Amino acid sequence: MRLRHKPWASEELAKRPNIVIQQPEQHQGNWSNCFRTAQPLYVEVGTGKGKFLTGMAKQFPSINFIGVERYESVLLTAMERVEAEKLPNVKLLNKDVAELLDVFAKNEVDRFFINFTDPWPKKKHAKRRLTNERFLTIYKQLLKQEGEIHFKTDNQGLFEYSLHSMSTFGMAFKNVSLNLHQSGMEENVMTEYEEKFSAKGMPIYRLEATFRQ
Repeated sequence: MRLRHKPWASEELAKRPNIVIQQPEQHQGNWSNCFRTAQPLYVEVGTGKGKFLTGMAKQFPSINFIGVERYESVLLTAMERVEAEKLPNVKLLNKDVAELLDVFAKNEVDRFFINFTDPWPKKKHAKRRLTNERFLTIYKQLLKQEGEIHFKTDNQGLFEYSLHSMSTFGMAFKNVSLNLHQSGMEENVMTEYEEKFSAKGMPIYRLEATFRQ
Protein backbone atom coordinates (compact mmCIF):
# COMPACT_ATOMS: atom_id res chain seq x y z
CA MET A 1 0.00 0.00 0.00
CA ARG A 2 1.48 3.33 -1.06
CA LEU A 3 0.93 5.86 1.69
CA ARG A 4 0.33 9.54 1.30
CA HIS A 5 2.05 11.21 4.21
CA LYS A 6 -0.17 13.61 6.12
CA PRO A 7 2.00 15.55 8.59
CA TRP A 8 -1.08 16.87 10.35
CA ALA A 9 -2.51 13.39 11.04
CA SER A 10 -1.06 13.00 14.53
CA GLU A 11 -2.53 16.28 15.71
CA GLU A 12 -5.96 15.52 14.22
CA LEU A 13 -6.07 12.04 15.75
CA ALA A 14 -5.30 13.51 19.17
CA LYS A 15 -8.30 15.85 18.85
CA ARG A 16 -10.73 12.90 18.81
CA PRO A 17 -9.90 10.92 21.98
CA ASN A 18 -13.48 9.63 22.04
CA ILE A 19 -12.70 7.74 18.81
CA VAL A 20 -8.91 7.32 18.74
CA ILE A 21 -8.03 6.08 22.20
CA GLN A 22 -4.98 7.73 23.67
CA GLN A 23 -2.72 5.60 25.90
CA PRO A 24 -4.69 2.40 25.18
CA GLU A 25 -2.50 0.43 27.59
CA GLN A 26 -4.45 2.03 30.42
CA HIS A 27 -7.60 0.23 29.27
CA GLN A 28 -6.11 -3.26 29.23
CA GLY A 29 -8.71 -5.65 30.63
CA ASN A 30 -11.37 -2.94 30.84
CA TRP A 31 -12.22 -2.12 27.23
CA SER A 32 -15.94 -2.47 27.84
CA ASN A 33 -15.73 0.74 29.89
CA CYS A 34 -14.76 2.67 26.75
CA PHE A 35 -18.08 1.90 25.09
CA ARG A 36 -21.65 2.84 25.93
CA THR A 37 -22.60 -0.79 26.41
CA ALA A 38 -20.66 -3.88 27.48
CA GLN A 39 -20.82 -6.14 24.42
CA PRO A 40 -18.65 -8.75 22.67
CA LEU A 41 -15.37 -7.27 21.44
CA TYR A 42 -14.17 -7.73 17.85
CA VAL A 43 -10.75 -6.41 16.80
CA GLU A 44 -9.54 -5.76 13.25
CA VAL A 45 -5.75 -5.70 12.88
CA GLY A 46 -4.49 -3.46 10.11
CA THR A 47 -7.81 -1.68 9.82
CA GLY A 48 -6.63 0.64 7.05
CA LYS A 49 -9.11 3.33 6.03
CA GLY A 50 -11.91 1.76 8.07
CA LYS A 51 -14.43 0.77 5.41
CA PHE A 52 -14.80 -2.79 6.69
CA LEU A 53 -14.83 -1.76 10.34
CA THR A 54 -17.51 0.90 9.95
CA GLY A 55 -19.57 -1.37 7.73
CA MET A 56 -19.49 -4.11 10.34
CA ALA A 57 -20.30 -1.70 13.17
CA LYS A 58 -23.37 -0.45 11.32
CA GLN A 59 -24.52 -3.97 10.51
CA PHE A 60 -23.89 -5.34 14.01
CA PRO A 61 -24.65 -2.63 16.61
CA SER A 62 -24.67 -5.26 19.39
CA ILE A 63 -20.91 -5.76 18.92
CA ASN A 64 -18.10 -3.42 20.00
CA PHE A 65 -15.32 -2.99 17.43
CA ILE A 66 -11.73 -1.81 17.71
CA GLY A 67 -9.57 -1.08 14.69
CA VAL A 68 -5.78 -1.27 15.07
CA GLU A 69 -3.64 0.62 12.54
CA ARG A 70 -0.02 1.72 12.86
CA TYR A 71 0.00 4.33 10.07
CA GLU A 72 -1.37 7.65 11.30
CA SER A 73 -2.10 8.99 7.80
CA VAL A 74 -4.27 5.94 7.07
CA LEU A 75 -5.95 5.93 10.48
CA LEU A 76 -7.00 9.53 9.93
CA THR A 77 -9.32 8.44 7.13
CA ALA A 78 -10.76 5.71 9.32
CA MET A 79 -11.38 8.22 12.11
CA GLU A 80 -13.19 10.54 9.71
CA ARG A 81 -15.39 7.65 8.63
CA VAL A 82 -16.29 6.71 12.19
CA GLU A 83 -17.00 10.33 13.04
CA ALA A 84 -19.20 10.85 9.97
CA GLU A 85 -21.22 7.71 10.71
CA LYS A 86 -21.53 8.58 14.43
CA LEU A 87 -20.81 5.00 15.49
CA PRO A 88 -20.73 4.58 19.27
CA ASN A 89 -19.52 0.98 19.00
CA VAL A 90 -16.19 1.73 17.24
CA LYS A 91 -12.84 2.79 18.69
CA LEU A 92 -9.49 3.12 16.92
CA LEU A 93 -5.93 2.53 18.09
CA ASN A 94 -2.72 3.86 16.56
CA LYS A 95 -0.65 0.79 17.41
CA ASP A 96 1.41 -1.95 15.84
CA VAL A 97 -0.04 -5.47 15.94
CA ALA A 98 3.10 -6.69 17.69
CA GLU A 99 2.15 -4.52 20.68
CA LEU A 100 -1.29 -6.01 21.28
CA LEU A 101 -0.27 -7.85 24.44
CA ASP A 102 0.29 -4.44 26.03
CA VAL A 103 -3.17 -3.27 25.01
CA PHE A 104 -5.54 -6.18 25.64
CA ALA A 105 -5.77 -8.62 28.53
CA LYS A 106 -5.74 -12.37 28.15
CA ASN A 107 -9.10 -13.77 27.02
CA GLU A 108 -10.51 -10.28 26.41
CA VAL A 109 -11.18 -10.45 22.65
CA ASP A 110 -14.02 -12.42 21.06
CA ARG A 111 -12.83 -12.23 17.45
CA PHE A 112 -9.95 -11.00 15.33
CA PHE A 113 -10.29 -9.89 11.71
CA ILE A 114 -7.26 -9.96 9.41
CA ASN A 115 -8.19 -8.45 6.05
CA PHE A 116 -5.98 -8.04 2.98
CA THR A 117 -2.80 -7.76 4.97
CA ASP A 118 0.56 -7.24 3.28
CA PRO A 119 1.56 -10.68 1.90
CA TRP A 120 5.30 -10.10 2.36
CA PRO A 121 6.02 -12.51 -0.50
CA LYS A 122 9.77 -12.89 0.10
CA LYS A 123 10.60 -15.90 2.25
CA LYS A 124 12.96 -13.88 4.43
CA HIS A 125 10.03 -11.64 5.43
CA ALA A 126 7.70 -14.47 6.52
CA LYS A 127 7.84 -13.38 10.17
CA ARG A 128 6.15 -10.13 9.21
CA ARG A 129 3.04 -11.87 7.90
CA LEU A 130 0.14 -11.39 10.32
CA THR A 131 -0.65 -15.10 10.17
CA ASN A 132 2.89 -16.08 11.14
CA GLU A 133 3.39 -18.11 14.31
CA ARG A 134 4.64 -15.12 16.30
CA PHE A 135 1.36 -13.28 15.71
CA LEU A 136 -0.78 -16.40 16.18
CA THR A 137 0.81 -16.72 19.62
CA ILE A 138 -0.45 -13.23 20.45
CA TYR A 139 -3.97 -13.83 19.15
CA LYS A 140 -4.25 -17.08 21.08
CA GLN A 141 -3.47 -15.36 24.38
CA LEU A 142 -5.96 -12.57 23.81
CA LEU A 143 -8.88 -14.55 22.41
CA LYS A 144 -11.56 -16.06 24.61
CA GLN A 145 -11.82 -19.84 24.63
CA GLU A 146 -14.26 -19.99 21.72
CA GLY A 147 -12.81 -16.94 19.98
CA GLU A 148 -12.28 -16.90 16.23
CA ILE A 149 -9.97 -15.45 13.61
CA HIS A 150 -11.59 -14.40 10.32
CA PHE A 151 -9.09 -13.95 7.50
CA LYS A 152 -9.56 -12.60 3.95
CA THR A 153 -7.05 -12.02 1.17
CA ASP A 154 -6.76 -11.82 -2.60
CA ASN A 155 -3.27 -13.38 -2.46
CA GLN A 156 -3.30 -17.12 -3.08
CA GLY A 157 0.24 -17.57 -1.82
CA LEU A 158 -0.53 -15.85 1.47
CA PHE A 159 -3.74 -17.86 1.84
CA GLU A 160 -1.89 -21.15 1.34
CA TYR A 161 0.81 -20.02 3.74
CA SER A 162 -1.83 -19.05 6.34
CA LEU A 163 -3.59 -22.40 6.07
CA HIS A 164 -0.30 -24.17 6.67
CA SER A 165 0.81 -21.81 9.45
CA MET A 166 -2.48 -22.04 11.31
CA SER A 167 -2.75 -25.81 10.83
CA THR A 168 0.78 -26.33 12.12
CA PHE A 169 -0.12 -24.15 15.09
CA GLY A 170 -2.97 -26.55 15.88
CA MET A 171 -5.90 -24.49 14.65
CA ALA A 172 -9.20 -25.80 13.29
CA PHE A 173 -10.96 -24.35 10.24
CA LYS A 174 -14.50 -23.77 9.08
CA ASN A 175 -16.17 -21.87 6.25
CA VAL A 176 -13.07 -21.98 4.05
CA SER A 177 -13.72 -20.34 0.67
CA LEU A 178 -11.48 -20.20 -2.39
CA ASN A 179 -13.81 -17.76 -4.11
CA LEU A 180 -15.82 -15.87 -1.54
CA HIS A 181 -18.06 -13.95 -3.92
CA GLN A 182 -19.11 -17.16 -5.63
CA SER A 183 -19.82 -18.95 -2.34
CA GLY A 184 -23.21 -17.41 -1.62
CA MET A 185 -22.05 -16.14 1.78
CA GLU A 186 -24.45 -13.57 3.17
CA GLU A 187 -23.64 -10.54 5.32
CA ASN A 188 -20.16 -10.15 3.85
CA VAL A 189 -18.80 -6.64 4.38
CA MET A 190 -16.14 -5.67 1.86
CA THR A 191 -12.93 -3.73 2.39
CA GLU A 192 -11.58 -1.15 -0.07
CA TYR A 193 -9.18 -3.72 -1.50
CA GLU A 194 -11.90 -6.35 -1.73
CA GLU A 195 -14.08 -4.07 -3.83
CA LYS A 196 -11.15 -3.26 -6.10
CA PHE A 197 -9.99 -6.83 -6.63
CA SER A 198 -13.43 -8.43 -6.94
CA ALA A 199 -14.41 -5.83 -9.55
CA LYS A 200 -11.52 -7.18 -11.64
CA GLY A 201 -12.88 -10.71 -11.29
CA MET A 202 -10.12 -11.82 -8.92
CA PRO A 203 -11.06 -14.54 -6.40
CA ILE A 204 -11.20 -13.62 -2.72
CA TYR A 205 -9.97 -16.26 -0.27
CA ARG A 206 -11.49 -16.50 3.18
CA LEU A 207 -11.38 -18.71 6.26
CA GLU A 208 -12.52 -18.83 9.87
CA ALA A 209 -10.23 -20.45 12.41
CA THR A 210 -10.22 -21.34 16.09
CA PHE A 211 -7.51 -22.52 18.45
CA ARG A 212 -7.91 -26.09 19.62
CA GLN A 213 -8.08 -26.23 23.40
